[in-house]
Amino acid sequence: MNLTPEERVEILERQLHDQGHVDPDTIDAHITAIEEATEDGTGPSTALGAKVVARAWNDPQFRARLLDDAVAAVAEYASQAVPLAVLADTEAVHHVIVCTLCSCYPSGLLGNPPAWYKSFEYRSRVVREPRAVLAEFGMELPEDMALHVHDSTAEQRYLVLPMRPAGTQGWSEERLAALVTRDSMVGTGWPLSH
Repeated sequence: MNLTPEERVEILERQLHDQGHVDPDTIDAHITAIEEATEDGTGPSTALGAKVVARAWNDPQFRARLLDDAVAAVAEYASQAVPLAVLADTEAVHHVIVCTLCSCYPSGLLGNPPAWYKSFEYRSRVVREPRAVLAEFGMELPEDMALHVHDSTAEQRYLVLPMRPAGTQGWSEERLAALVTRDSMVGTGWPLSH
C-alpha cells in the first residue's frame, strides 16, 4: 500500500495522540504560530534576518555588537540555540556559507534552509570551486576580491552581513530590509539594489 507523505503523517499523528504523546490542537497551534511569525518577520525567517541586516546597516553600534557577539545582538530579535558568527562583506572580501556534512544553517534566525543549500552538489562544489558556483547563482566576483568559504557545523553557524547597496543612505530600516535577500545572507547573492 503506497501512502502519500500527508497520509503517513496523519496516521503517525493519530497513533501518537491515541497513545497520549501529542495533542493535535497543540501541534496545529505551534504550526500556526510559526507561520505567523514567518510572515510578519518576528520569528526565524528571511524577513527576520533582513531586519537584523538592515539595522546593522543603519546603526553602527548595533553593527559592532553584531560582529563582536552575534548571539547577544540577535537575542533582541530571537534567541539562538547554536553559536552564531556574523561575517561582514567588504570591497575586498566576500563570504559564502556552506555545511559540507549536512545542512547546518542559521535557522534560528533565517528559518529553514533552501533545498539547494542541502544538496550534495552545492555542499561539495562550493568548497572546491566557489567562484564557479557563485557565477551559477549570478554572482561575478572581481578577480581581486578575496573569497572566504565558511563551513557551518552543529556547534557554529554563520551569517553574511552583505555590503549595503550604494545610494541607500538615509533609508529607513524597513526600506533597507526589502533589499536583503536570503541568498545575500548566505553569500550566494547580492542584496537588491533598489
